[in-house]
Amino acid sequence: MTRLSYDTFMIAMLAIISTAFGCGVMPAGQISTRSFTVSGFTLPVAMAYSTDVVVRNQVSGIAESQERARAIVERLVSQTVFDTLERQGRNALLPDDAISAILGQLTVRTTYEPLLCEKVLLGLTGKGAEMNKKNCIIVDSTVTGLCTEVKNPDMTCDTAKANAVAPIHINHTSISGTLMTTNFIMANWSRAMWQEVVKRAIRILVFGPFRNNFFSATATVGEN
Repeated sequence: MTRLSYDTFMIAMLAIISTAFGCGVMPAGQISTRSFTVSGFTLPVAMAYSTDVVVRNQVSGIAESQERARAIVERLVSQTVFDTLERQGRNALLPDDAISAILGQLTVRTTYEPLLCEKVLLGLTGKGAEMNKKNCIIVDSTVTGLCTEVKNPDMTCDTAKANAVAPIHINHTSISGTLMTTNFIMANWSRAMWQEVVKRAIRILVFGPFRNNFFSATATVGEN
């Protein structure tokens, strides 16, 4: 962010201090929304799921259901957005009650398609694959691919065959989201200002528990 736009962001945050305690709330029923996407990350096991208890015993942290994986993603993304705004508020010397009011007027919702791992191979040489199953290859707590060719009888991935390992589909390495606010100051922030918020949120993810997965991730705010 340039110095000018950074100062503009801080001025906007300071402007909220006079409106955050009620007079800055939009009329009842009115909500301003901004769409965004996060992409370019690799898939941590916590964002995949398996209904097979054997798989969950093999892989620490994998979600037990699609709903659980989605909840993890939404909590992860929303918390980083809130952390970003909280840091910006503190940089602008806002009091805690003002920051709380600001965050209370923002909701983050995400849409994500978790990957189902019916069976897992811990590395390409690991055993445990099954024919006609979605066999996830896991290396260092990351789902790196899907085995499409299984060797019998050792039940490993038959990497001697072409296209034995399929990449993770983009549906599972992309998150769509919506930023919804009832604060009319934030409702009038430009796309560039919201873009700075989500960009800083990605930086927080890089220092979080999934740092290796989100190191190359990008976030983009829509034009709406």
